[in-house]
Amino acid sequence: MGLTKIKVYSGILPLIAPRNAPVRLFFCRAALPAILLFHIRTPVLDYMPVYLHPGIQHWIMIVFPHAKINLGLKVVGRRSDGYHDISSILFPIGLADALEIVPATDSGTIFTASGLPVAGDIEDNLCMRAYRLMQKKYNLPPVRIHLHKVIPSGAGLGGGSSDAAFTLKLLNRLFETGAGESELQGMASQLGSDCPFFICKEPALATGRGEVLAPVTLNLKNYFLLLVKPGVEVSTADAYGMVTPSGSGLPDPFALPNDIREWQNLLINDFELPVIQAHPVIGEVKRKLTEMGAAFASMSGSGSSVFGLFEHAPVYKPGDFEGMFIWSERL
Repeated sequence: MGLTKIKVYSGILPLIAPRNAPVRLFFCRAALPAILLFHIRTPVLDYMPVYLHPGIQHWIMIVFPHAKINLGLKVVGRRSDGYHDISSILFPIGLADALEIVPATDSGTIFTASGLPVAGDIEDNLCMRAYRLMQKKYNLPPVRIHLHKVIPSGAGLGGGSSDAAFTLKLLNRLFETGAGESELQGMASQLGSDCPFFICKEPALATGRGEVLAPVTLNLKNYFLLLVKPGVEVSTADAYGMVTPSGSGLPDPFALPNDIREWQNLLINDFELPVIQAHPVIGEVKRKLTEMGAAFASMSGSGSSVFGLFEHAPVYKPGDFEGMFIWSERL
């Protein structure tokens, strides 16, 4: 699920996009057609079949790397390898980038991007690092990679990690390497602590440095998610420099109360207090979400985004989150 194989044609390809896709028009730089992404909810799939037009050129692959939120995040302790042991429930959401990979028949490997700015050197980009990892292991040919960036960076949403994991999955399918789920997760763990989570789109309890995953059953169906990212970015390294390990993990996810209002004092994010002290606007956003009636509100990851879970569709005034990134969906 989350992968679809289509044929590239000249002209416009109507494509059904991820749920609540905020992107209306995605220019497919690798194969040059324009791809129209419709703002349509799909209850089960993250994609639907593409409607084709005569004039086959070659195969392409398009996927939609999704974001995540953290339901609690405990920093348990510092490890001898310099990392930290954590305990966090990771939950996938519909906010997604768009990623396309095609074989490069007339050039070396090329990476291009559109949408939100992608910072840093191209070779350091997680998509490229994922490709190099697969290339070395499976002797892959050159490819063209295009990433349309929608998930904001420095937000605690795992956008870059998701892009890396979906690159691994995409290359695995495109070149039929035969890598299984556990092998893909092993490669993903070399790219980032939370990368393995994005190999499977299921809620999970993450422990270790984030790469040890155990499936959890959390029913948030029909709750409304409102996610807000203020105009500040929080680097993960800076956030870990602010936090003091608590020495304990989250409570047993299977023993959580059915009423998510009771989660507020159970699913604690250890980063919240120090990060909000450094960036008070994050605390203001959380306060507004709580005042709007959120049954549960929390910062995601190490920040800076904050989300609220609502029993009814939240209503807010245009000026409440002026100049901020906003995402909403019904889970």
